[in-house]
Amino acid sequence: MGLAKTTRLNRIFANPDGRLFSLAVDHAAGLVLPDGLRNVPATLEQLVGAGPDAVTMIKGTAKSAWEPYAGRVPLILQTIIFPTTDAPLQQTTTVEEALLLGADAVAVSLGVRGKSEAAHLKMLAQIVREAERYDMPVVSHIYPHDYSYEGKPSIMTDHENILWAVRCGTEFGADVIKVPFTGDADGFGEIVQSTRVPVVCAGGPKCETFEEALEMMRKIVSSGSLGGVVGRNIWGSEDPLASFRAFQEIVHPA
Repeated sequence: MGLAKTTRLNRIFANPDGRLFSLAVDHAAGLVLPDGLRNVPATLEQLVGAGPDAVTMIKGTAKSAWEPYAGRVPLILQTIIFPTTDAPLQQTTTVEEALLLGADAVAVSLGVRGKSEAAHLKMLAQIVREAERYDMPVVSHIYPHDYSYEGKPSIMTDHENILWAVRCGTEFGADVIKVPFTGDADGFGEIVQSTRVPVVCAGGPKCETFEEALEMMRKIVSSGSLGGVVGRNIWGSEDPLASFRAFQEIVHPA
């Protein structure tokens, strides 16, 4: 690992406890725009001051809304349009563009277990290769999907499929791997220990109750995962700032 990549990763994992509590405001293609992201500048204004360890967003959002926070919080740029069907990925941001926008890492969202798995993993490998030229960290967001029925695919969170997702992220060169939580802290701890690549958890989908979302994060932290990336369970709540601080206290207890 080069010095530049180490520097960028150290910015992202700068908290003394070594864990990551990151905010996500990127959004999958083909979904209804949620209320909490109808005004992204207002959402950022409300939440960035509370001190996320990093924020993930798409290029255009960064260009139009990130300048007030540039250099204050690490920026992770999502490079992919992630379809809700088992279709090919589309790269919309290059690593060079991310570098010019001051990003500390690029994100690559993809699905596995469908017919497009090989194509999705090839895209990850290509972006990793591109990122190596600039010593830019790659955060892979890997979701095992069940495409066995018509309509929107479901995300699988069982042990074997999440283990496979982490294996894919490792084998294709990601620097950080984000996957859904299995629900079992001990079992997930075994998955975390299966790789030397840092593993963090997705903080969605939107839980039935807020306490359920917090309990999930408590299990994530106790599993040995290096933290979580939360979106809709924060900006989709009635009080996003209070929700943010509640999650933050679990990932980074005083």
